[in-house]
Amino acid sequence: MGCRREQLWIQKLFRGCAGSSARDFEDAMGLPIQNLHIGMQVRHPRYGQGTIKALTEHTADITFDDAPRTVDPATSELTVAEATASLAEMQMPLSALIRETAQAMVAALGLEKADQLVEGLATRWQRGTVVLKSADESLQPKEVPLETFFHKIVMIRNNLRVLEQKVNANEKLSDADKFDLQQYITRCYGSLTTFNVLFKSKEDQFGS
Repeated sequence: MGCRREQLWIQKLFRGCAGSSARDFEDAMGLPIQNLHIGMQVRHPRYGQGTIKALTEHTADITFDDAPRTVDPATSELTVAEATASLAEMQMPLSALIRETAQAMVAALGLEKADQLVEGLATRWQRGTVVLKSADESLQPKEVPLETFFHKIVMIRNNLRVLEQKVNANEKLSDADKFDLQQYITRCYGSLTTFNVLFKSKEDQFGS
């Protein structure tokens, strides 16, 4: 009678195993270390959700809500706590897949990010437009991206600085000649101070 009960129990166990999904076995056994990466969100049946901070050959350092812990992902019933995608037997976080795919497409097409900010341009002028409008209503106004206009202003400033350095370093010019040329450069700087409002940093502005 005892043997009969054991046979029935074994048959029930095998039927239960046959009806389990691959995901059930994965949850019971944990995650392979090669499927993990630093920053990944995981869930532990006892410690809750955590973030992977470091990985070794067999263990993962995970920061849970209560405390940081070191666990063996393969035997700790660890599961992924974020959406994932599996491609050709390769598993990675869905967010990472989307980000890497988008970056690869942008690089392949030679496109720039739409929200890319221009370095040196004040925040309030980012993605702005310069409009040249004639008093003659029959003429169409001309619009120039402010980033393009700002780039031209920066090039003028940089060239003036180079010219100033070359004048001061020129050994063939007398002190009087250098003084006269420096006055012209200073007047150019003064004429361009109108555009100082475009610069984010005061150190980058034109000096009169």
